[in-house]
Amino acid sequence: MSLVIHEHVRARLVTDGPEPRLVPVRLSCDTEAPRTVLLRLPGADRSIDRDVLEGGLRSPVTCGDLRIWPCGRAQLVVELHAPDGVTVFQFDNAPLIRFLRRTYEEAGAAGTRPAAGTSSTLS
Repeated sequence: MSLVIHEHVRARLVTDGPEPRLVPVRLSCDTEAPRTVLLRLPGADRSIDRDVLEGGLRSPVTCGDLRIWPCGRAQLVVELHAPDGVTVFQFDNAPLIRFLRRTYEEAGAAGTRPAAGTSSTLS
């Protein structure tokens, strides 16, 4: 039986209103498929490669209709493109880094090692 790692975080849903709205987001990763992260966002579930999420902490990354980029030193922006518009979420880095560390720690027993450059991002 595999272990599923979950992290519940809050993101700011960026709108054209005066204040962003806080929304719940769940990150999940199955240790049997440690390179895949499920982002459960309001109105959308997205499976992305863990390296895409991690890479977005350092520099802009595009993967299909998903764009991720750092916003200063402490935040990350996730932008979802759909036929009916764009949805933008802003995350604090700390819970994302904590989740990524846990995926490497739990999958490490199965022989999965962090990608090159990971130590600088997750340190």
